[in-house]
Amino acid sequence: MSENSATVAYLIIAFLHWTIACWKGTALLRSPNLALGLQAASHSLGGAVYVVASPWGYRTLGAATGHPWFPTLPIYLCILLCFATQHLLTMVWTAPQTDQPGRLHRQLKAWAVAYAISMTIMIVEFVEADLDGPADPLRFNTEQVDEPHVCVFLAVFLVMLACGTLTAGLRSRRARFDDETLKHSVRWYGLSHLVTFGYVLCSAPAVAAAATGHHQLDGIGVLGAAFGCVGSVLTCYGVSGAVVSTWLRERRDIAVLQPLWDLVVSGVDEELVLGVRGQQPDGFAQPAPAAAGPSRPNRLLNVRWTLHRRVIEILDGIRRLERSSMVRELPVQAVTSLHAEALKTPALRSQLGLGKKGLTPPDLEAAATAAVLRDAVERLQAAGPDGPAPASPPGAVPIFAPGKGTPAAKERERLVRVARALHQPLTEASLRVVRSVHEGEGAPQAPATAR
Repeated sequence: MSENSATVAYLIIAFLHWTIACWKGTALLRSPNLALGLQAASHSLGGAVYVVASPWGYRTLGAATGHPWFPTLPIYLCILLCFATQHLLTMVWTAPQTDQPGRLHRQLKAWAVAYAISMTIMIVEFVEADLDGPADPLRFNTEQVDEPHVCVFLAVFLVMLACGTLTAGLRSRRARFDDETLKHSVRWYGLSHLVTFGYVLCSAPAVAAAATGHHQLDGIGVLGAAFGCVGSVLTCYGVSGAVVSTWLRERRDIAVLQPLWDLVVSGVDEELVLGVRGQQPDGFAQPAPAAAGPSRPNRLLNVRWTLHRRVIEILDGIRRLERSSMVRELPVQAVTSLHAEALKTPALRSQLGLGKKGLTPPDLEAAATAAVLRDAVERLQAAGPDGPAPASPPGAVPIFAPGKGTPAAKERERLVRVARALHQPLTEASLRVVRSVHEGEGAPQAPATAR
């Protein structure tokens, strides 16, 4: 890799680190805790390392200080300190809940002291070293190793880096989590440390060979920098990949839920919209007249809050339909009977776009719910403003839409399935059955009307 290419790659990685550092720093100000503090510190140091370690940054700092090899000291100290914070962070994340109180704090202090002593030794040895010749940013390990102080400097650095990366990597692989986001982050964090250990595996033999006057492995030592770069990118993904993936899924679910929201909120009563009287911070506008079209939420800012709000509004709309006694069992019967008949009739199954085994129970329930809601809204809108929905008579058993007993944690998943089923062939065919039947009659034979 040329020096110009290395500079560009290093500056890109530095930008990634500093972007995450700003993000974690902002979160730290809102909710101070040790894990966020370690993350902000780690990525701040990581960004500094890659700016200074780039050939451009290395030569610029060397020229400014008058000592061409001087940038090596802050680079190696920041590398070790960066991985020290990541090592300690991994210990915080993976500490067993059964540990005795104070054990984690003692371990953290012990490792912190070890890293502090190591960096002190590195500073002393580097200052005592007699470094000469023009600086080559990527070849310090093999070009200056003939100096005894540099040998001690590099030995301490590589030993501590090996201990930190291996310990963090192995702890991450053994850890068990219930939280999927934390599990994702720790797994990638552990992988990034094991990849970074490749730097030690490349550098140690190259340094040992160069110290004895053999420079055939110098190229392998330079290759170690590539492992460091890949490890840094994996670390960045570890703390951001799961969050970004979650954010993208939440944006997708907001879009998927929009037709269902239009049906049971905008199509039932716009007063169901939370904060209907004014503009909200998540980007919702004040409800416009019906002619202006349905509301479209902001899917860039406050995405999770927007998604939760949409779920709550949709559930409120469903409850409003249930209280208005517009919900009937007839659409459920139509969906069930049509699905059962389709499993027996290949032509009908193909027409409805079903597989040989048909729909899974959750998807079948979603199709039934979609049919129930569409039928209820049609009946409500047919009554018109002068014909309000009749209230359930006293003592009558209310009819609920399918999925009434769904746990709150599963509502989003269920409603997404319902939204996707709103216009599926099975739902459309079932509604044609329902519309052909006079209210009060039982569900007809599905195959005769679905074809």
